[in-house]
Amino acid sequence: MKFNTITMMAFLLAIGFVQGQSLPDGQSIAEQTYARNEGNSVKRKLIMELTDKRGKTRVRETTALRKYFGEERRLIIFYETPTSVKGTAFLTYDYPDAEVDDDQWLYLPALRKTRRISASNRGDYFLGTDLTYEDIKLETKISRDDYNYKTIGIEQVDGQECYVLEATPKDEATAKELGYSKGKFWVDANIWMMRKSESWDIAGNPLKTVHVTDIRKVQGIWTLHRIDVQNHKTKHKTVFRFEDIDYSTDLSDDYFTEEALVDGL
Repeated sequence: MKFNTITMMAFLLAIGFVQGQSLPDGQSIAEQTYARNEGNSVKRKLIMELTDKRGKTRVRETTALRKYFGEERRLIIFYETPTSVKGTAFLTYDYPDAEVDDDQWLYLPALRKTRRISASNRGDYFLGTDLTYEDIKLETKISRDDYNYKTIGIEQVDGQECYVLEATPKDEATAKELGYSKGKFWVDANIWMMRKSESWDIAGNPLKTVHVTDIRKVQGIWTLHRIDVQNHKTKHKTVFRFEDIDYSTDLSDDYFTEEALVDGL
């Protein structure tokens, strides 16, 4: 059997051995996705396209802000169109301490009420999309707290070498919260961004595939511009597009409060 260079490299990586070195363990790869430079803050447009199994598409336009407060990461999303969801807002506080549950709130203008989202609800789908509240928070990171990982090799995604990780929730309670029995992640070996993931539901059935594309530098920072999510059970899909990305704007701390959910931009 004749091997070309790429085939031979893939074979060596698959058995976990390249030039005498084993593949990095999954937990260290997860940590690297958090260590990646994201800038101190960012402002961007986030456009969501939701398509049901009949092919009907709805579009949601939002403004998303993110800022670091020391090691604590805060994200807020303001819905702008259509009018049926205008004024809806979502806020999350991502704490660095794994022992402390993250705080999340959702403001629904029709009810004139802010609802706190508990950790047990983080596996719920985010406002009709195919990502969960937890997925929205993580973006291209992979959780360093929820899974046991096994690095199984290196594969290419969109021409880029990625570490391939198999993941299982650390316990049954975590699996129930996330809504996943297992996962598989492809993490870019050079820029430490997740480029692809697959997940299975609690019963072990294929649930969804996430594909992150159009990754390029903005103001010197590697930045995603598109996420495609396909739900294999419902045949629903969501496209997230990021535009007008700016890391240089000085964002006021006042944007990242419960009061800002009601007040808006």
